[in-house]
Amino acid sequence: MSQNCLNCASSELHNYCPNCGQKSTTHRYSIKHFIAHDLVHGVWHVDKGILFTVLTLFTRPGHGVREFIQGKRANYFSFVTLILLILSLTALLAPYVPVKMADLVPDSSKALMNDLNKFMTNYPKLVVIITIPVYALFSFLWFRKAKLNFSEHLVINSNRVIPELIISLVIAAISVFCTNKSILTFLYLVLPGVFSLSYSIWFYHQFFSAYNYSKKGLFFRSVLVPVSYFMLPFLIGIALGILQVIKAGTIHPG
Repeated sequence: MSQNCLNCASSELHNYCPNCGQKSTTHRYSIKHFIAHDLVHGVWHVDKGILFTVLTLFTRPGHGVREFIQGKRANYFSFVTLILLILSLTALLAPYVPVKMADLVPDSSKALMNDLNKFMTNYPKLVVIITIPVYALFSFLWFRKAKLNFSEHLVINSNRVIPELIISLVIAAISVFCTNKSILTFLYLVLPGVFSLSYSIWFYHQFFSAYNYSKKGLFFRSVLVPVSYFMLPFLIGIALGILQVIKAGTIHPG
């Protein structure tokens, strides 16, 4: 243990610097220490690690995220870092994935798709990220009595989206080895929607169960958040269609 902090030069009396928080002891880097300590420690022990956070999001998501919002954060990995990590893994895997969601959409359905639906089909990962503020708005509106601010709802829904990203990553990994179109169609076009709806209802029901909603009110609002999101593209599509009709009528001769 040195007499002064090697990071900020403050005097040290404990295991950690009272000024900047760095450990009193440091080590010289070696391959052995990097693999045995830094790499393993970074994955398994930072805020109890990625696995603890992922396990919580798949077993008790609402309760875990509520504890995080209320200040119990030492055990949780950064949700922003985790999202970026999953997206990075997805990007690394992308060149080896032979099929895209758009390739599995039937031609008859493609003809009926508007620009918004085409964008959602062509860029599903980007859409998942865009859903965070949209879901946050709906959860903020439907659960106003909880008196959480919009920023807290952004954090809530950032955590909610992580399992969806993980499921998408797993589907992409499976599609590298799977060539059965029926299976791929189910994995890309059916499973994500079913998972998103059911998981979201479970997530919100758990999270807001501590905010004095009645059982019926809690379930009703938990359903309305994802349903409101799923209805949004339909309503936007209707609005765009009406605008196109009005525009066509305006420029039509006579």
